[in-house]
Amino acid sequence: MSFPAPDLAPDALAGVTEEIAATAADYDRTGELPWKGIEAAHRAGLLTATVGTQFGGPGLGPRDTARILTAIGEGDASVGLLAANVLMSHAGQAARPHWPEAFYADLLARSETGPALVNAIRAEPELGAPARGGLPKTTATRDGDDWVLNGRKAYATGGAGLAYHVVWVLADDGRVGHLIVPGDRPGISWVDTWDHLGLRASNTHDVVYDDVRVPAAAFVEIPRGPDGVYRDPAATAGPQSFGHPALYIGVARAARSAFAEFARNRVPAALGKPIARTERIQAVAGEIDLRITEAETLLHGALLRLEAGDPIAAELSNLKVAIARSVIAATQTAVAALGNPGLSRHHSLERHLRDALCIRVHPPQEDTVLLASGRRILTEGR
Repeated sequence: MSFPAPDLAPDALAGVTEEIAATAADYDRTGELPWKGIEAAHRAGLLTATVGTQFGGPGLGPRDTARILTAIGEGDASVGLLAANVLMSHAGQAARPHWPEAFYADLLARSETGPALVNAIRAEPELGAPARGGLPKTTATRDGDDWVLNGRKAYATGGAGLAYHVVWVLADDGRVGHLIVPGDRPGISWVDTWDHLGLRASNTHDVVYDDVRVPAAAFVEIPRGPDGVYRDPAATAGPQSFGHPALYIGVARAARSAFAEFARNRVPAALGKPIARTERIQAVAGEIDLRITEAETLLHGALLRLEAGDPIAAELSNLKVAIARSVIAATQTAVAALGNPGLSRHHSLERHLRDALCIRVHPPQEDTVLLASGRRILTEGR
């Protein structure tokens, strides 16, 4: 089994972006899983780019992954989110193999013939996102050579299109971890709850597990801290957590392009020329470009510093927040300058704004990051 390295030349990535973008508006309106965009990313080899070399893949690292996700996100943010989850799953397996051998071999076999989606399914209706603390209500109970999974999860991106679920659970022996579950196992059902501002085609529905059985090897423990307390790994940013910011930079790029196209073609009768020729609109375009430059520099600068071994672990969460602010600022600036056209569903800027705002929901979230950062600064030296 072999997965060749994808072509990451700018022209090649631009071609994938264009193909994905061609169906983005339709999927945004219907809410259906954006299979045409997902298949375009698969054909270009982008969804298997992080498969480890030990598994026959190219094993691309975080910076190349970021470039891929920015290109996909520029085409369709929903496809970008689905792709990010797949790429991070393969990258995690490459760094520390933990899947049951048969399950991962099956995932790779499916990935040879078509897109095979994976997602870590963690949030719960009562608890919310685990990054804010607490333990899952979803349980894994040992029964002979199997685990039996029961519970309900929220915000399970990918919906019924998932080939595999990585489900956050509390085991009956007190351990916290994930169960790796094939998406076609008996006992899995879906509740169509996703009716969201943005990422409308991501199928981020609720899922119910009713006595779903998986083998004992499917449990992957997450260790508790030295004090015996469980702390969610997603509560702070790490090297592999910049895939989500990367895709939203793509959304900001799409907003920039949409703004420029509108400005070049809009000729008010009182002006007699395209608004793109006015200094006001040129300055707005410059402001949008500045914010995107900020976001891209923060993203790739952080990844380069990590590659160089700089001790910046404490700064990573701050950087994610700063990228989010720049992405939202770029998109809001474009919409605000155009007035009604920017808020009309006849123009793609409206969709880009809705999608860009979703960057805030990915952990770690801004309020927790600022609180932790402030406490760290105020207690340094103690």
